[in-house]
Amino acid sequence: MTSTSTTTPVDEPATTTPAWAPVAAVGVTLVFWASAFVAIRHLGHDFSPGALSLGRLLVGALVLGVAALVTAGVPHPTPRQWLSIVTIGVLWFGVYNVALNAGERRVDAGTAAMLIQISPVLIALLAAVFLNERFTVYLGLGLALAFSGVGLISLSTSGGSNHDVVGVLLCLVSALVYSISVILQKPLVARLPAIHVTWLACTIGAVVCLPFVGQLVDQAQDAPVSSSLWLVYLGVFPTALAFTTYAYALRHMSATSLGVTTYLVPPITIVMGVVLLDEAPPAMAYVGGALALVGVAVARRKPRTVAERMSPPA
Repeated sequence: MTSTSTTTPVDEPATTTPAWAPVAAVGVTLVFWASAFVAIRHLGHDFSPGALSLGRLLVGALVLGVAALVTAGVPHPTPRQWLSIVTIGVLWFGVYNVALNAGERRVDAGTAAMLIQISPVLIALLAAVFLNERFTVYLGLGLALAFSGVGLISLSTSGGSNHDVVGVLLCLVSALVYSISVILQKPLVARLPAIHVTWLACTIGAVVCLPFVGQLVDQAQDAPVSSSLWLVYLGVFPTALAFTTYAYALRHMSATSLGVTTYLVPPITIVMGVVLLDEAPPAMAYVGGALALVGVAVARRKPRTVAERMSPPA
C-alpha cells in the first residue's frame, strides 16, 4: 500500500534548485518504494496483514503530521473535501495496505510490485468514465496487454492450486482501490496542500485499522526487535519520507518524465528480493510483468490522460 504523493503540488515561488536535487529525490523515492514490498514480505512471518497496516500507518501519520503542521500549518478542508479525504483514507491507506500485506503472504515481493504497476491503466480507464477524459485506442490496447500480462503472472504463480491466485487478486484489489483514490485526490490537491491531504488520509487509514490494535500489541510483543524496527521503517521511510521526496521531485520535473521512472520499481524490488529474501518471481511472471508494463506504456500514449500524471506507491 504502494505513492508518495501522487498529486500536483501547490505552486511555490520560483527558487534556484540544484540540477541534482530532483534526480536524488527520485532515486530516494524509488528505492524506498521498492524496499517496502520487500519489508512487507519479510514481516509477513511476524505480523498479520491488519496489524502490519496499523503499525505502519500510525508511524506514518505521526511523522506526516509533524511535517504538515510545520510546513503547511493547520488544514481546513470543507465538508465536501472531508468526504473525499475520508474515502481516500479508507481505500488507499486502509484497504490498499491490508490487501497488499495479505497478498504478499502468497506471492513474492517482485510479483506484487509488477501487479501494482498496472494502476496507471486503471486510472486512465476510471478517468475516461468519471472525468470525461477520452477513451482512446491506445487505452483499449493497453488494457488488453496489461491484463494479458496479469493472466500470465496468475498462471505462473498458481502452482496447481488457487492459493497464489488469491495473492494475485489481493494485489489487484490494492491496485484498484489506489486508482479510485487518485481520481478522488486530483481535485483535492488543486485547493489543499498535498501534504495535508496525505497526512489526513493516512490518519483516517490508521483509524480504520484500529480494530487490529489487539493483534498489533500481541504480535509486537512476540516479534523480534528487528521486525518491530522494520515496521517503524515502513512508516517513516516508504510511507512518510518517500511521499515527501516524490512531491519535491514533481515540483521540479515534468510529470510524464517522473511517471516513467516508476517502471524501475519492479526490477529494483526483484533485486532486493533476491539479495535480502533469497526469492524471485517465477520465470513466466517476468514475461507477464513485462507485458503488463508494455500495456501501461501503451495506455499512457498521447492524448495525455490522468494516468500520465499519477503513479503508484508501495
